[in-house]
Amino acid sequence: MISVALAAGIIQDLRVVHRRDDGYEIDTAPERIDLPRVQHWLTTDAYWAQGRAPEAIERSIAGSVCFGVYAPGGAQVGFARAVTDGATFAWIADVYVARDHRGLGIGTWLAHAVRDHLFDLGVPRIVLATMDAHGVYAKVGFAPLVNPDRYMEIDRRPPFVGPARRSGAAHTTNGEI
Repeated sequence: MISVALAAGIIQDLRVVHRRDDGYEIDTAPERIDLPRVQHWLTTDAYWAQGRAPEAIERSIAGSVCFGVYAPGGAQVGFARAVTDGATFAWIADVYVARDHRGLGIGTWLAHAVRDHLFDLGVPRIVLATMDAHGVYAKVGFAPLVNPDRYMEIDRRPPFVGPARRSGAAHTTNGEI
């Protein structure tokens, strides 16, 4: 029988590296994540995470399988994380591509890599939330919830003050490209 700690370690230790012909690379090695850069992106440019405490970002990264995207010179230019038990369910969150690297297909490539890694683990259900990147995620197989009435949430975040605020709703997106 596999222990919970061992299972968590196995999920974290399955390193994945993807390379494109143009030199971009996706890597799941935790030591390559540029934490200050990711914290900056999420707290200043990712509308769903603005105002999130840097300590919360650090804890969320520690509890997730993280994917860094690196430019040909090695600088980190993108990020995503998956919260998963590695067996039954995963939530993809905090998908971000640096503004000067958008429009190159990196976001779609990153979404494919995260999805494929979770599929390789045998995870049958993967969810995410997005306000405006539905087309990107549809390219890798995501669709609206078939039974949204089955899902419930407790959302204790402060009211969302970003773009396209829905009347009376706290922000409910996480994982934009």
